[in-house]
Amino acid sequence: MNDPWTIGRVSTWTARDLAGRGIEGARLDAELLVAHALGLRRIDLYLRIDQPLNDAELAKIRGLLERRRRREPVAYILGYRDFYNRRFAVDSRALVPRPETELVIEAAIARLKARGDGPLRVLDLGTGTGAIAITLALEIPSLTVDAVDLSEAALALARENVAALGAESRVTLHHGSLYKPIGEARYDLIVSNPPYIPSAECDTLMPDVALFEPRLALDGGADGLLVLRTVVAGALSHLLPGASLVVELGHDQGPAARALAEAAGFPAVSVTLDYARLDRVLTADLT
Repeated sequence: MNDPWTIGRVSTWTARDLAGRGIEGARLDAELLVAHALGLRRIDLYLRIDQPLNDAELAKIRGLLERRRRREPVAYILGYRDFYNRRFAVDSRALVPRPETELVIEAAIARLKARGDGPLRVLDLGTGTGAIAITLALEIPSLTVDAVDLSEAALALARENVAALGAESRVTLHHGSLYKPIGEARYDLIVSNPPYIPSAECDTLMPDVALFEPRLALDGGADGLLVLRTVVAGALSHLLPGASLVVELGHDQGPAARALAEAAGFPAVSVTLDYARLDRVLTADLT
């Protein structure tokens, strides 16, 4: 008689299957998929490791596994991604929020707190899922955010997250290109995670990204700096005195980004490295 398919056995088999297909983080992916299929927490997989599974449960796991085999991002399969201790709905309408983007949040919060306890206004350019805008609004009670995106589909997703996380009174969504929807408004901080992948590299990205995440949110033009140039060039006319610009960068764009900000007239410019010691966040301050 064949051994039963228990939670432990199916988790191990799924992890080996994904690893054999060259998928990084196969064990984590397998556990997330199995837990999601069964409506459990990841820790429950270990607490119930010997629990046998029925045919319906196995069929649900197989369906999720097939999607991951096609390299669909796990976050899209699950329908969510946790970011800065909150759960955001995600799907192919917008990029999956990355851990590195939490560095943008930290830089933004530090600068906003330095401006005191009064009402503060933030502009989020290219909001996508709304993760940055919503996180800042909920972390700082005195804050309101105008969040802009060129993609109507991404804005619809952001609207879902705004409602789900209770940020309707704090975050206003705008459809359009960068600064155009907000006219001459000025802010205490402008933040952006713009597309920064050079066009020629977009098709060489890992399949999870190249095949599933929206090209509009990835492609930064020939050198990856097309959108960044517009963000930096327009910032001074939309910032209040002493305000700041915080922008996520590609891994090697620090020197070019610093030069753009200095040429635009920012007196204090710095680049923060991420956990892998790669360029990640441009901060430009009007001090």
